[in-house]
Amino acid sequence: MQSFEFTAVARIINGVGSALELAAQCRRLGVERPLLVTDPGLMSIGLIQPVLAALEKEGLSPLVFDQVREDPPEATVLAAAELARRGNIDGVIAVGGGSSMDVAKVVAVLLGSQQTLSELYGVDQVTGGRLPLILVPTTAGTGSEVTPVAVITTGETTKAGVSSPVLLPDVAVLDASLTLGLPASITAMTGVDAMVHAIEAYTSRHKKNPLSDNLAVKALALLSRNIRTAVHEGGNREARENMLLGACLAGQAFANAPVGAVHALAYPLGGHYHIPHGLSNSLVLPCVLEFNASHAEELYAELAEVVIGAPVAGSASAKSAALTAALRQLVDDVKLPATLQQAGVKESDLEMLASDAMLQQRLLMNNPREVSYEDALSIYKAAYGGGA
Repeated sequence: MQSFEFTAVARIINGVGSALELAAQCRRLGVERPLLVTDPGLMSIGLIQPVLAALEKEGLSPLVFDQVREDPPEATVLAAAELARRGNIDGVIAVGGGSSMDVAKVVAVLLGSQQTLSELYGVDQVTGGRLPLILVPTTAGTGSEVTPVAVITTGETTKAGVSSPVLLPDVAVLDASLTLGLPASITAMTGVDAMVHAIEAYTSRHKKNPLSDNLAVKALALLSRNIRTAVHEGGNREARENMLLGACLAGQAFANAPVGAVHALAYPLGGHYHIPHGLSNSLVLPCVLEFNASHAEELYAELAEVVIGAPVAGSASAKSAALTAALRQLVDDVKLPATLQQAGVKESDLEMLASDAMLQQRLLMNNPREVSYEDALSIYKAAYGGGA
């Protein structure tokens, strides 16, 4: 067996209503005045107020930063950090999607060390500590609550990542009741995002390992069996719980066996067209799988029966093709656009997108098959029209 290293969050709490019991975790971590990071949408629908009330009832004094938007820019991170400094906060809680959790991770580091934001970008550049950190996802997709990565927007179309085990929280809290009101479109996009995490972790070229493999398979089983119900019956609590756990397991899988070309080709779509990350992934997923099949069909064959939920006959090649077909059908079933054209991408921009995708070498290096500029362009062209 190859040697491997696996890092994980020290404590995961899973249970309906657990977000109302954050005070106990704060006390355990010595936190009295936490900064609660969230977004204006969750504040406006009243999702955050019960969490705040529960903290205050237990004698804590939370300070709220609720200005996180999708693809948060550096200015948002710095504004949250400044508010935290002025408020003398001693811990950070995020209740929200991947963007809020990413902001919270970086703020916890900025407040717990002497480093500047620009010094944190890259792999293992965090040299100090951080404040106590609790992450509570409200979407079942990013897995950010269990990953050592935060992605920050640094320009009009560019993003930078902070990757360090220091970003792993002290506690991740999975409370499916927070996801019950999630719109169908967001449920679909984030659910497919989580499935991509699991698939790419299972086929990661350099750090594939038995723990990530098992997490990825269980995640795919939970996600593929529940995503349609969660999308079309948003109030189904069991489906929501399974989706949230599946996304968390997929997050742990790819945190230790990194993602590849699907994500590398998805990022430029988000940067230039502001297409939500989960949708960007789903738009290129089938065509990347077809491109990779010559180098990964045995692994895709193993995942086919997990996703389809029934035995699949035939050769590894046939099973790999069945996986791709099943994922295309799933995208259609949850009412997501199937092609770049349907998502509003201009055909004249495909060469620019391919050039930008080649900048994602930290991801492309994990792909089971090497990807050249010409390969990236051919995948985008296939995804543009929906066929390979």
